[in-house]
Amino acid sequence: MLTLHLIFLKIFFLLIIETKFIPMSFYGVEFTLIELVVLGLLLLVFIYQIYFYTRYIQGVLRLRTAANKGKVAFQTEQPPVSVIICAKDEVDNLRKYLPFVLEQEYPDFEVIVVNDGSTDETEDLLTDLKKTYSNLRSTFVPVGVTNLSTKKLALTLGIKAAKNDWLLFTDADCMPEDKTWISRMARNFNPGVEFVLGYGAYMKKKGFVNRLITYDTLFIALQYMGFALTGKPYMGVGRNMAYRKDVFFRNKGFASNLNLRSGDDDLMVNRAANGFNTKIEVAPDSVTWSEPNKRFRDWYYQKERHLSVASFYKAQSRFRLSLEPVTRGLFYVCFLLAMVFGSLITMIVAGVLLLARLVVQMVVINRSSKHFDGRKYIFMLPVFDIILPLITLFLLTFGRMGSKAKNIQWK
Repeated sequence: MLTLHLIFLKIFFLLIIETKFIPMSFYGVEFTLIELVVLGLLLLVFIYQIYFYTRYIQGVLRLRTAANKGKVAFQTEQPPVSVIICAKDEVDNLRKYLPFVLEQEYPDFEVIVVNDGSTDETEDLLTDLKKTYSNLRSTFVPVGVTNLSTKKLALTLGIKAAKNDWLLFTDADCMPEDKTWISRMARNFNPGVEFVLGYGAYMKKKGFVNRLITYDTLFIALQYMGFALTGKPYMGVGRNMAYRKDVFFRNKGFASNLNLRSGDDDLMVNRAANGFNTKIEVAPDSVTWSEPNKRFRDWYYQKERHLSVASFYKAQSRFRLSLEPVTRGLFYVCFLLAMVFGSLITMIVAGVLLLARLVVQMVVINRSSKHFDGRKYIFMLPVFDIILPLITLFLLTFGRMGSKAKNIQWK
């Protein structure tokens, strides 16, 4: 059987080689076979790319417009909320950002800080803050606990300590955009809703690395929110996400992925969220801002940690997520082939498709960026569009992925 397959493959490639430069007439214009194949594939992946940006990415902006016009049904009641923050040796971040969470303008909420075995002055700071803020509570993971994923243990302790049904998660290095952050997230707590996904941005700094980080974060967020809007939620970020306590216990917490250091946020969404129980919040004052990595190497390892759980997503999620980067890569490969093997008309067609995709991408991304983080991506957008999939491909091929994810630190 294998020999038969090899014979067919040989015949196929011989036909391609023998006929690739033979002119063929197509609507009065002559193309070689290789030109027709390249242009056909280029057009096919171009169509999907445009569909992706207009269907999923642009969909987030359409929701924002609809919300502004009062066309989105929000919850009018404000149920009690428990905000959960895990902190490991982050006394400086807690001192700087925790008051912004504690001073939210919301009628009934508590903030639970889980001290994840910190060896700095975290516990002393929490003791002092409790004297000022009556809504601050804390618990801790004892120093020296050797649980494979101490963050998951910390989150479990925080969830068990929570008094309220709705749990809102963020990190110790996060600052809400506004005092209405909880209110914005809570307005989505409609009956039947169990997940609310928000946007967790990174603070804008100078330099190439920071622009790379903010663009990557924006693109990922637009993608997971866009998919959720179309009934296909697959992930969220622990910097800004809410779900019901019942969801956690109904799905046995993190029992299914305790062997992984990562996945406390996205795997929970991937396992339990669906098109009926999930909403997203896109108001600018619902955003949380985090301290970004300053060095490329630190961001690289953080991205490796995030990618380490991708292989544990549901099969349909993995398939849908693969379509965009695969078609993007094929688009650039076909464009290069058109430039190398194509006639003038082939190069013109390929150039027009490249320009059209770039225009659509630039308009959609920059409109979204203006809404969320205010940063423009003009000259660097094509650069990021090419190098980010290459970085991801390198990590998936040579990084510590899959079964080695358990060796990657959570913070």
